[in-house]
Amino acid sequence: MGYAELHQFTQSVFIKMGCSEADALQAAGVLLAADLSGVDSHGVARLEGYVCLWEAGRINVQPDIKIIHESPSTATIDGDAGLGLVVAPFAMKTAIEKAKIAGTGWVAVQNSNHFGIAGIHAKMALAEDMIGLSMTNASALVAPTFSRERMLGTNPIAVAIPSGEEPPFVADMATTTVANGKLEILQRAEKEAPIGWVQNAYGQGTNDAAILKEGGALLPLGSDREHSSHKGYALGSIVDIFSAVLSGAAYGPWAPPFPAYVPLPQNPPGKGLGHFFGAMRIDAFRPASDFKENMDLWIRRFRKAQPVDAKQEVLIPGDPERLAEEHRKVHGIPLVPKVCQSLQALAKRFDIGDSGFLN
Repeated sequence: MGYAELHQFTQSVFIKMGCSEADALQAAGVLLAADLSGVDSHGVARLEGYVCLWEAGRINVQPDIKIIHESPSTATIDGDAGLGLVVAPFAMKTAIEKAKIAGTGWVAVQNSNHFGIAGIHAKMALAEDMIGLSMTNASALVAPTFSRERMLGTNPIAVAIPSGEEPPFVADMATTTVANGKLEILQRAEKEAPIGWVQNAYGQGTNDAAILKEGGALLPLGSDREHSSHKGYALGSIVDIFSAVLSGAAYGPWAPPFPAYVPLPQNPPGKGLGHFFGAMRIDAFRPASDFKENMDLWIRRFRKAQPVDAKQEVLIPGDPERLAEEHRKVHGIPLVPKVCQSLQALAKRFDIGDSGFLN
């Protein structure tokens, strides 16, 4: 499916929800960035979810996003329950502006919603010769090591580092063995999950991709204690604390769930989802040209690492997404039938007449 048509359709949905033209354009761009990068779990497949949150009164489509606390290099932002797809770019721009003055900029966000893929926000710093950092807490779907109870979200971390002639280094990863969106993809395809991704309500491993609906949980990065799940648990906890405890958002099991049909936790100790962003000016540490020259050398040397299998070269973080984007810009974005059906339902719901490309 063509990017331009899909982007226009997505923007039209956000406008029908009541977003301004600028916010709808921003939100559609962030959402489609996931599809272009091959991260299908976080792209237009989630569009219906945002609509449901709006219909449930949990998304404010005309938010008053504002700084509620700041220092020369830091800020805390209240997203006013806006789309995370809009709140996050505002916050990252704030971090970048802080970094221009102070060398580094750090921004915590409260009262937001799901912000798409973390990497798209971290990459905003690259054009300014800065290192970008982006993270967010999320719905409590993850059981800590030794726990049956779901306490954390998939809580991704993204870091984008500029280079010279080589493509930038972009690491974007959940702190769980797999992101929840991957389970949703398996459910739509009616496939099983690999052992090590999830556990059932009793803490036992299972390959049921729909087990979260029956009280199961995602597992931290590492899957189990023998494979260092305590490290994934610690990473997810760090993201939760930076994003939510620091900002004043709801944390741990109180984080608001993405599915609108799931009741909100009672008496949360904060407001909405939380995010955390950072921007570090390279020339605050050393000349940017020298750093980027060394990054090129770093990248080239790692690419030349001897592979285990000659058919599979060693990759740099960000390579799979970059290659997917190059391919999909030319050949279009593939959508599974259930996602097409979801978009067709939205076209009917909002009376968007130019949606024939979805057939």
